[in-house]
Amino acid sequence: MFRPWEIYLGLRYTRARRRNHFISFISGVSMLGITLGIVALVVVLSVMNGFHKEVRERILGMASHATISAVEGGLSNWRQAMEQAQANPHVRGRAPFIEIQAMLANGANVSGALLRGIDPAQEGEVSEVAGRLTQGRIDDLKPGGFGILLGRELAQVLGIGLGDKVTVVTPELNVTPAGLMPRIKRFTVVGLFEVGMSEYDRGMALLHIADAAKLMRLGDAVTGVRLKLDDMWLAPQVARDLAFSLGGYYRVGDWTQQHRNFFSALQTEKRMMSLILFLIVAVAAFNIVSALVMVVTDKQSDIAILRTLGASPGSVMGVFVIQGVAIGLIGSLLGVALGVLLALNVEPVVAAIENLFHIRFLDPSIYYISRLPSDLHWADVGLIGGSAFFMALLATLYPAWRASRVQPAEALRYE
Repeated sequence: MFRPWEIYLGLRYTRARRRNHFISFISGVSMLGITLGIVALVVVLSVMNGFHKEVRERILGMASHATISAVEGGLSNWRQAMEQAQANPHVRGRAPFIEIQAMLANGANVSGALLRGIDPAQEGEVSEVAGRLTQGRIDDLKPGGFGILLGRELAQVLGIGLGDKVTVVTPELNVTPAGLMPRIKRFTVVGLFEVGMSEYDRGMALLHIADAAKLMRLGDAVTGVRLKLDDMWLAPQVARDLAFSLGGYYRVGDWTQQHRNFFSALQTEKRMMSLILFLIVAVAAFNIVSALVMVVTDKQSDIAILRTLGASPGSVMGVFVIQGVAIGLIGSLLGVALGVLLALNVEPVVAAIENLFHIRFLDPSIYYISRLPSDLHWADVGLIGGSAFFMALLATLYPAWRASRVQPAEALRYE
């Protein structure tokens, strides 16, 4: 424990006194460096978390948390699989689907796409496609009506709009008197959707599950069953539980497997950015070393007098540890407070800057996400603030130890 006089002297040395204005200035710069480093780290990580959350929600708005499919071929007893899946307490929604790799054509405009057959009555349980429609309604998909919903970019590539016809060509072949021919069917565009992810806006189309079954001649079978959970982070655990309970006739996957590379890349990017920005905090924290070394040099005579009055080397060391701790603690607290305040108000601050300078950081005509979303994680804030303070504490140890080694006779020889 520190004695009261040690705390008093340590705090007093952090303020300017007569000859040591420059030393006090260096201490203030060290404190400001820690503050700015923490602010930058908290804000950047919050914005990165916001982008990751935005991308994840857009992907999972069209994908599913977990999927049940057959080990081989179509899934014929999908209703039984749905009932068994519903028994899991974490499953909140389920819907059958059929997926087809196909080619869409409109005159000379041709594009490949993933066709997904859905049940409009159940699709809302597992995806947000109904809320992403810019034209038409999901209920416009009628069995036998051969209507189709296209992604906005896909419709632009094909040069078609609402009410136009599009030709769907599947890789399955029909045997005809003229030889083997691909299956071709004309569909009517009944709606357009926009997710904000090129994977879906440019490469996906939706049709009624009954029409997809006719097109693929699956009868009553489907590709699989999509599931929505109450907590998407439990998807791997729920997938394992379902695979065990359903037996070996089904294949159960989850979103972490389907998009593993993409989310791993995002996580790696976050770690590297955190490391780079953390170096700013480290440099600022270790500036305390130079500040305290200068203070120790300037206070040689004071240290000698304290020693002659009976202060132990440990007490002298405690004085300068208190000074370094004060700099690190104040800098860390200010950085955390300002960082949290800015992270919670990134969007209005950025909007104000854009209006003031008449610029646009993220042009909506170029970027899918045209705003700066922020998702503050208190665990990140605690880790950043605690680490910065710990580094500041480490930076004080060597100068404080040097102060405790000062010999009174040597220090007062030339006084």
